[in-house]
Amino acid sequence: MRAYVLERYGGPQGSRLMEVPAPMPGPRDILVKVRAAGLNPVDFKFRQGKLRAILRPRLPFVLGNEFAGEVIAVGGDVKRFGVGDRVFARVAKHRAGGFAEQACVDEDHAAHMPRDLDFAAAAAVPLAGLTALQALRDELDVKPGQKVFISGGAGGVGTFAIQIAKWLGAHVTTTASPRGEALVCSLGCDEVIDYTAQDISKAGRRFDAGFDLIGGNTLEQMFEIMKPGTKIVSVAALPEPQTAIKDLGGRRTLSAIFWIISYGIRYRARRAGIGYRYLFMHPSGADLVQLAGLIEQGKLKVIVDKTYPFANISDALAYVENGRTKGKVVVTMS
Repeated sequence: MRAYVLERYGGPQGSRLMEVPAPMPGPRDILVKVRAAGLNPVDFKFRQGKLRAILRPRLPFVLGNEFAGEVIAVGGDVKRFGVGDRVFARVAKHRAGGFAEQACVDEDHAAHMPRDLDFAAAAAVPLAGLTALQALRDELDVKPGQKVFISGGAGGVGTFAIQIAKWLGAHVTTTASPRGEALVCSLGCDEVIDYTAQDISKAGRRFDAGFDLIGGNTLEQMFEIMKPGTKIVSVAALPEPQTAIKDLGGRRTLSAIFWIISYGIRYRARRAGIGYRYLFMHPSGADLVQLAGLIEQGKLKVIVDKTYPFANISDALAYVENGRTKGKVVVTMS
């Protein structure tokens, strides 16, 4: 089968499409004929070697973290799926393998695709949708009537985050360029700050929860607009000790490293009276079922910016790496 394989860390030349053996499902696995796969910043960061402190698989390694397709075989202990089922999934971090014509995934990390959603749209959901849901529902505990600030609302995670925050009953403010304003407003955003012309820090200390999708100076400015005693969750800045303990299997050595590298951000947060948490989302079939329900009820729209054929996956990753996507980017198999 064809797969997009990482052979060495670094630039795009370290990965290529090549023939590899098809994966064999374990007892709890489903084997899926991949019809479409979603692309995310974590894909090119992994290719660049930026995640080697967290995950260092043996190379060559098939990249790809999310996909949609049809089940073609199941392990002996699988209970929830059968051959022919249409599924979407977020594969476990250590496993990946989504950029391939066939992929294996633990049945607990997959769910039946939303009705009336095509494979390309379904493949765009898992990683970004789970990230937004787990950040807003679990980490920030968003409640009706709260004011939530989301940076980068027109991106892959942001388009899900706006809608999930509204579903949770929040008043939502986000940042967007003039090019992205119409999109975020169509998703239900209540207020938009044009980050190309306005200073976020001038918005006043009025927000009850913050979801950072940009990092850098944007995160610094967010500390100025949160009410004291509130919390910011980031997926774009630096991981802190809880990340290693809660999200990465209780790795205490890694926790100590994260304590050091995140000291500046944590110090800045303490000075502002704000909690800071970096989140690595976790695969969850149960959460995918909830996202599928929201999609079927018309409460969650999937925004796909561009679709590429699998043969052009290098171009698709370059487009994602450019950082100007509006919604998600997907590759489809022939």
